Amino acid sequence: MVIQQNYSLKPHHTFHFNVQADFFVAPESKEEVIEILKAPVCKSNPLLILGGGSNILFKSDYKGLILKPNIQNITVVDEQENNLWVEVGAGVDWDYFVEWSVKNNLYGIENLSLIPGNVGACPVQNIGAYGVEVKDVIKQVNGVYIDTLESFSFKNEECDFAYRNSIFKNHLKGKVIITSVVFELKKQAELKLGYGDVLEKINELGEQNLVNTRKAIVHIRESKLPDPEVIGNVGSFFKNPVVENSIAHKIIEQHNNVPHYKIGDTLCKIPAGWMIEQCGWKGRSLGNAAVHEKQALVLVNKTGKANGEEVLRLASEIEKSVKSKFGITIEKEVNVI
Repeated sequence: MVIQQNYSLKPHHTFHFNVQADFFVAPESKEEVIEILKAPVCKSNPLLILGGGSNILFKSDYKGLILKPNIQNITVVDEQENNLWVEVGAGVDWDYFVEWSVKNNLYGIENLSLIPGNVGACPVQNIGAYGVEVKDVIKQVNGVYIDTLESFSFKNEECDFAYRNSIFKNHLKGKVIITSVVFELKKQAELKLGYGDVLEKINELGEQNLVNTRKAIVHIRESKLPDPEVIGNVGSFFKNPVVENSIAHKIIEQHNNVPHYKIGDTLCKIPAGWMIEQCGWKGRSLGNAAVHEKQALVLVNKTGKANGEEVLRLASEIEKSVKSKFGITIEKEVNVI
């Protein structure tokens, strides 16, 4: 385990800004994580935990230590007739794990195909797509408290999961390091095909099954979202706002084509990308940053020369436009450093 100095972060975050960290280390086990937390370099510098870098925006160089867990195990820990429990290291690429589950005929996360990032970050954000959230399959989250070095294992109900939210994003933000996550996957088919154009795409492929569900979602995401290896981005830059029904009804009355999704009896989710597009931002640039031409929810490092400040200026202008037109404040989904 080597602590590197003046380390380029360009390969470690999907906006690919040319920023550096004073110190960088990638421990490969829980024991190595604890060892680093005991080290003088950790005690004397600000600490940032970095996953796949797919939901982070660096405003400048990071003056401190970046710790990137690189724990790579996928281990079956329990099995019953209909369910299988698997513990996955924090450093495992999320989509690699989804692919692994599909190859092993395990159901539950196929709708989350092609979401960028690592497994350790998935409970923090409670990642979700196409009618599924990762909280639906998380059994337990394991890790270490940064200050005391004590281990923890939180059951699902202790994680305070909500839409794109969790205890790790709020009360425990900056206080813990997640080292592994235990998932409960199903052995029998429980496909969820009622969101967006997933069912239509599966029917084009043929049989409604696990493999085709993953293929369909990968195809849809690739057709709508830019590859971060080709053009820097973090996927969805803004959260889809959840508003009271009364607010949603006013917008629907003024714009009869607005897509909307009921959440319970009193709330409604309105796609932020639709509102941004209605404000005329789709495909527009501001300096080296731009709104993607196919998906208005995605901000991109268009020229490869953008920096964090440029992207934030663009985001700010978009937020003002949406507030002015719809009366709704949209929130950033990205973590600004």
